[in-house]
Amino acid sequence: MRFTDTIDRLRGGLIVSCQAYPGEAMRDPRTMAQVAAAALAGGAAGIRVQGIDDIRAVADLPVPVVGLWKDGESDVFITPTLAHARAVADAGADIVAIDGTRRPRPDGLTLAQTIAGLRAHTDALIMADCGSLDDAVAAEEAGADMLGTTLSGYTGERPKTDGPDLELIELIAGRCTRPIVAEGRVHRPEHAAAALRAGAAAVCVGTAITHPSTLTSWFVDGIAEARA
Repeated sequence: MRFTDTIDRLRGGLIVSCQAYPGEAMRDPRTMAQVAAAALAGGAAGIRVQGIDDIRAVADLPVPVVGLWKDGESDVFITPTLAHARAVADAGADIVAIDGTRRPRPDGLTLAQTIAGLRAHTDALIMADCGSLDDAVAAEEAGADMLGTTLSGYTGERPKTDGPDLELIELIAGRCTRPIVAEGRVHRPEHAAAALRAGAAAVCVGTAITHPSTLTSWFVDGIAEARA
């Protein structure tokens, strides 16, 4: 029932990723909670946050919270181990986002073992952040509840597209049955609309809404080109 309820609340909607990188001025759980509340006021259907303190800070919001924990120096750093995933669930995430690629994980567990271990610990949903069709197929077979295109263009299997990887969304929709969350380089409203038309159940946007440093740089670069 929780799966159906959560997916129904997100379907056709916008998940806003509220994250700031270490060392940035906004890197504070209280600030991220305020950003999340502002996104909710604008109509967000869900919130995605990084870090245990940030998850705790937004856990009481009346929308599904996607939580993750970025940690480590290896290629697999999005909630990289079972211990990380359990901690994210314990912090209050409704959906635990984990690296959903086929790459080796730091704790030596397979993706299937990680999902099984998390299932035994919590009833939170599990979102697999994938980088390719093969990742998505394997993640679904491993038991993931949701399939994200988060890592497309970052694992070496697919090119980094200008905008969301619409082709990957279509490929996953043609092979998998689990709901797809379009994430990664969704920079304009028309990108979000195109992702839904391609087969995504929901769209996740971060940088283009919640990262003022990057947004400022886009305008500064545009002005610089005009002046040149």
